[in-house]
Amino acid sequence: MTATADLAIRLARAAFNRALAEADLASIGPLLAMDVVMVTGTDSAVIAGRKAQLMAWKREFAAKPRMIYTRTPESIVASPVEPIAMEHGVWQGVVDGVIQASGSYSAKWRGVGGQWVIEAELYLTLA
Repeated sequence: MTATADLAIRLARAAFNRALAEADLASIGPLLAMDVVMVTGTDSAVIAGRKAQLMAWKREFAAKPRMIYTRTPESIVASPVEPIAMEHGVWQGVVDGVIQASGSYSAKWRGVGGQWVIEAELYLTLA
């Protein structure tokens, strides 16, 4: 993978983390493919499509107290034959500065028109 793709995905992940912390739905949308799929960590709920995921985040943002999720990439591997990459890392959910849940995740990214978007994410709750 080129350093440019690695950096672009890490910057996109940082933007996603910032948007989650700031409850900024408008910034999350462009980071998701139209047909993005997320499998949640604890109950393995499947959230399919950008609109469904944005609605799920909207509900999360309204929760009191609100959990703030952060994903930290540990590795990013790109395909040498397609504009796709796999991110592996750890995640945590924090409420009022206290970690409430954490685990590992994988995310599949696709380069589209010079931008990397998330096609799929799979979460595992470990604590």
